Amino acid sequence: MTINKVVVIGAGTMGSGIAGQVANAGIEVWLLDLPGADKPNALSERGLERLRNPDQPGLMSKQAESFIHLGNTRDDFDQLADCDWVAEAVVERLDIKKDLYHRLDQVCRPHTIISSNTSTIPIRLLVEDMPESFRKRFAITHFFNPVRFMRLLELVHGIDTDPAIIDTLADFCEQQLGKGVVPCLDTPGFLGNRVGVFAIQCALHTAFDLGLSPMEADALFGRPMGIPKTGVFGLYDLIGIDLMSDVVQSLVKILPQDDAFHQFSAKLPLMTRMIENGQTGNKMGQGFYRQNNEGKREVLNLNDGTYQAASRLDLPIAKNAELNGVKSLLDDDSVHGRFAWSVLSQTLCYAASLIPEVGENPLAIDDAMKLGYNWIKGPFEMLDEIGIDYFLMRLNRDQRSAPPFLAEAANSSFYRSQPGQLQTRLIGQRWAPVNRPKGIIRFSEMRQTLKPENDCAVASWFDLDGIALVEFHSKANALDGDSMAILDDASNAVENKGLRGLIVHNDAQHFSCGVNLQLVREFFRREDMEGLDQFLNHFQNTAHAMANARFPVVAAPVGLSIGGGFEVVLHAKQVICHANSTMGLVESMVGLVPSGGGCKETLYRWVDNLQCGDDISAACWKAFMNLGYGKTASSPIIAKDLAMLRENDHYLMNRDRLLALSMHAIDEPSGQKIFSRPPLSMPGKTLFNDMTEWLVSAEKQGALMPHDVVVGTELARIVTGGEIEAGTQWSERDLYDAERRSFLKLVASEATRARIDSMLDDGLTIRN
Repeated sequence: MTINKVVVIGAGTMGSGIAGQVANAGIEVWLLDLPGADKPNALSERGLERLRNPDQPGLMSKQAESFIHLGNTRDDFDQLADCDWVAEAVVERLDIKKDLYHRLDQVCRPHTIISSNTSTIPIRLLVEDMPESFRKRFAITHFFNPVRFMRLLELVHGIDTDPAIIDTLADFCEQQLGKGVVPCLDTPGFLGNRVGVFAIQCALHTAFDLGLSPMEADALFGRPMGIPKTGVFGLYDLIGIDLMSDVVQSLVKILPQDDAFHQFSAKLPLMTRMIENGQTGNKMGQGFYRQNNEGKREVLNLNDGTYQAASRLDLPIAKNAELNGVKSLLDDDSVHGRFAWSVLSQTLCYAASLIPEVGENPLAIDDAMKLGYNWIKGPFEMLDEIGIDYFLMRLNRDQRSAPPFLAEAANSSFYRSQPGQLQTRLIGQRWAPVNRPKGIIRFSEMRQTLKPENDCAVASWFDLDGIALVEFHSKANALDGDSMAILDDASNAVENKGLRGLIVHNDAQHFSCGVNLQLVREFFRREDMEGLDQFLNHFQNTAHAMANARFPVVAAPVGLSIGGGFEVVLHAKQVICHANSTMGLVESMVGLVPSGGGCKETLYRWVDNLQCGDDISAACWKAFMNLGYGKTASSPIIAKDLAMLRENDHYLMNRDRLLALSMHAIDEPSGQKIFSRPPLSMPGKTLFNDMTEWLVSAEKQGALMPHDVVVGTELARIVTGGEIEAGTQWSERDLYDAERRSFLKLVASEATRARIDSMLDDGLTIRN
């Protein structure tokens, strides 16, 4: 069955998000809600406004919005008559859902698929009084918020659900909507929220019990554990303290009385008062954190309920864990180590206790936590990293028993690598291969069966049956000289050893946040401008060699590709990226200019896009504005409009399909586009003066700060040629050299150094 038309009923946060992702896939979708008293479509219109939120856009482009039709359940219910899938996302009340299902059964065609987004009501109750014909085409499709960005879809079938319906939903949601589909049994809370909310509540209550501040708890229950940096208190603020409290209470109602979750479900008096006072998190401007009238961050004192300055917190134990792995947290005897052990041990034991209730394969739980909560590793992968025997020893020392599935893994692991295959443990000492649908390859899994050809602390390259793959793996995949040396070595190996091509890809949340600013600071604090210039020159030469290689080169980025990371992407012969990729050159925000070929490449791409001929002034202005404002594209569609991607570059809705398509592009390189970078006739000093006058005028109007003018002047100097005569021919090398000269000049300034210090020390972008 093909899904060509979708109707989403319920235009709240989840319903509008589902509709938005269907529209992103280029599928017609109707978004319906109850009729308003004055404006019939008021609720669905509000849902569309949510999707337009620039801080978290639910739509990839204006074009995507054109696939959404707004309506209401009174006037537009007839749209259901010819739809292929109805996704119900109304309030979590069984009576309201049942009334809706009876209406749907009367209007929809016999083959129309119907699903609910619920995570709290069992499927057997939802359809208990519906005819068998309805039950056969009914399932639960539990998306995670925000729908566009969260990869997990929990797919639940009922006793009577036709397997063909599940197959259709799985294929559509995986391929068209880009979701990681995890089949779930009809158990309370399914997988993601069952484990995820337990972990959050465990961290919350343990922090209160041990007297930790929100900042201390978030510094530990975050990156050191491979969990998003929002932590626990930051996550409560992000979701909404009132909404999160409702989620907890819903799990209290549906989980068995003997479930371990209940020991962490009690309402905390301070949080009850916060909800009463409207301190419910980011949506109200204050929760556990807030910004004061001066724009400075403050944190709640959990003892007296007052706010105090949130000074930057450096915990050695947290830094050590980021460098040496999660196990180092558990070897610490301080209160911070006790917090880490308490939270991790109880969370990992809880996950293990769910086998076999939720299924016999731990892979599903690990997938749910990685795709639905952005954990770097799932609970069972984390247990393998810690060491099962060590973990069992610690439990025994605490006189705690291990869940049977965990105890059964003593002297072993939950995953093992066999020749060319990764396997996962099942109950009863059995093993099964980790199989993914055709076309899906996760390099994080593949790399466990491979040995790198060359590696260092920040990057590695692997031989994938004759294709070189470079993976960055530093913190935030920041780039330094060692990163570029690995990329250079892989390129040389392809050239000299007869490999078929080069792919730059990783399976992390982000491709690369750019050049390591700490490295830049070390150079300028030593006043080693010669060393910094050598680093920049090597970066440029490596990118240039990749762009001009005689073999196919593909960059396959996900997440953020900004700054120097995007300069690597810019020099690939073809880009195959994820639909949620964010790209751009943002160096101006820290008082710098792109100097890995980014300015050069931006200019050339606008020259190509505008078909400038000899007069490239229009392209110069476009490049100047892109670079000066540090513009980023929140989707590949927008990236093409900003000349960041070329016509041969592609995007995929499902990031797990990038690597397979990239490997295909190496063997079928017809989509590769060579880099034609002839000398440019530079407009020189006349246009340079126009740009500097524009900068001064913008400063006088209050649109720019003084150092913005300094940075903008250097960008203008690069893209126009500066004080040279109009018509002077500049080669690609001239542009590379101009980038480095301006970069070194700016690094020497106190204003740029202040911006870099603020970013590194406080995580803040300052205007000076």
